[in-house]
Amino acid sequence: MDPPTPEGAAAAACRSLGERLPQKLDGAERVESTPASPYVAVWGDGQIALRCGVPRPAAMTATEQIPEIDGVAWFADPTRPLLFTSIGRQAYVEVTISRQHDPQNVFVDLAGPIKAALPQTG
Repeated sequence: MDPPTPEGAAAAACRSLGERLPQKLDGAERVESTPASPYVAVWGDGQIALRCGVPRPAAMTATEQIPEIDGVAWFADPTRPLLFTSIGRQAYVEVTISRQHDPQNVFVDLAGPIKAALPQTG
C-alpha cells in the first residue's frame, strides 16, 4: 500500500492519529503495514486499511450529501464501493473496508481517534 505524503500540520495530525488508533477494529487485529509508514494502518490481512493525509476525493462534489457517524463525516466513493474518506478535518483519512467487515462498526471505532487527532476545518 502506497503511503501518502502529507505536509505541515496535516502530517503532524496524521502522526497523532496513528498513535491513537485502536489495536483491534471490528474484530481484526492491527498489523504492520508494508512499507512501514506513520500515515498507514492495517488490520487483519489487509481487510481494513487506513491512509491519513490523502488528497481530497476526486469524485466528491461541492453539493454532495455526506453522512456523519459519531461526529465524523464519511464520503463513500461511488466508483469504489469499499473506499470511504473522512472529510472536513485537518487531513483526509481514507479507509478501505473489505466485505468481511461492517463499515458502521469501523466508523464508530475510528470516530474517537479521528476527532481527537484531526481538528475540524471551516
